[in-house]
Amino acid sequence: MVDQGRQWRPEQFGLRALELADELVAIRRRLHEHPELSFQEAETAAFVAERLEGLGWRVRMGVGGGHGVIAELEGRSGGRLIALRADMDALPIQEETGLSFSSARPGVMHACGHDAHTAMLLGAAQLLAEAHAEQALHGTVRLLFQCAEEVGLGAQVLIDHGALDGVDEIYGLHNLPTLPAGRVGVRPGPMMGSSDLIAIDIEGKGGHGAVPDQCVDPIVAGTAVVSALQTIASREVSPFEPVVVTIGSFHAGSVGNIVPGSAELQGTVRTFSPAVRGRLPARLQLLVADVAAAHRCKGTLRYMERTPVLINDEACTAAFADLASAILGTEQVVRGEATMIGEDFARYLELVPGCFFWLGSGPEQGAEQAYGLHHPKLQINESCLPIGASLLASVAFERVCKEV
Repeated sequence: MVDQGRQWRPEQFGLRALELADELVAIRRRLHEHPELSFQEAETAAFVAERLEGLGWRVRMGVGGGHGVIAELEGRSGGRLIALRADMDALPIQEETGLSFSSARPGVMHACGHDAHTAMLLGAAQLLAEAHAEQALHGTVRLLFQCAEEVGLGAQVLIDHGALDGVDEIYGLHNLPTLPAGRVGVRPGPMMGSSDLIAIDIEGKGGHGAVPDQCVDPIVAGTAVVSALQTIASREVSPFEPVVVTIGSFHAGSVGNIVPGSAELQGTVRTFSPAVRGRLPARLQLLVADVAAAHRCKGTLRYMERTPVLINDEACTAAFADLASAILGTEQVVRGEATMIGEDFARYLELVPGCFFWLGSGPEQGAEQAYGLHHPKLQINESCLPIGASLLASVAFERVCKEV
């Protein structure tokens, strides 16, 4: 039963969330057992919508013709609008944890913890509904249950269908299994790198491996291109501006005694600077074309922008850090690690101020040795679930009540 005398301050959100811990664990395990890939999250979305409606939230399903869910809890008119986001999709990975609630779907696993994120935001939805019933919100809270984060497309789908309309600030999190549960990593400014895709086609002239002089070898040209691409970081960009160019796929040929006619390469380009990101496509295209030409081949590059640099707003980050300290203690709030991993929450932050933070989900001892994100043996310390729920709920409650 809800304590009708409760004053909803950050500490109280934390205490109430602990009372919901068993329920949040059950939700997370149900989602973990039934993972769904990007743009296929139909069952997850239906489950989320049913729970939200039961809590009194106004729910919109099928956002963008996919499986996004947007829900709102309206308080006093004329107030601020704060958004919270969780992602719902899983990965094409065969689970190897051996858990009793392991994925029931072969080749699909919640190996990034989006099951936990969804459970946390559902917990925050319950906390906010209870707080609103006792201490009416001064404005509106909007929940974004996002599809297709793993392919970097879901955030834009939601944005295109009004997810940020009228939003003043937005907050979200990602679990981090190499950070002990109970800790939070907070970082103002750039925190996660941009992540763009590149596809390179090398056209040569195939023939017999015994007469390479009568051929134009795209493999030799392709390997030269791979090496040359590394000069982007070492010679084309300031050493104070991190850039990573990775070629993760190189396909050419079928047997050892034939020079193929073409080669196909795929990779990613990542940086922390929007300005540097803007200069890279033209430079990469020129390098690919010229290096291939030096080997008598034709080289073309397709540069596909996906996820921008994730840049946290200074004021929103400071406000969140204060709330997290009130709930967890100052010593548990640490400076968040920067990473080149992409996260499409960055698209929201391009349009409205907000904060994205790391939530520790690892063991209390030896977290640095834990299996990381996207690993088939990833396990989440479920004690992080009520922590995440309370942090999301409290920041929404406090910021929606903030005097403008």
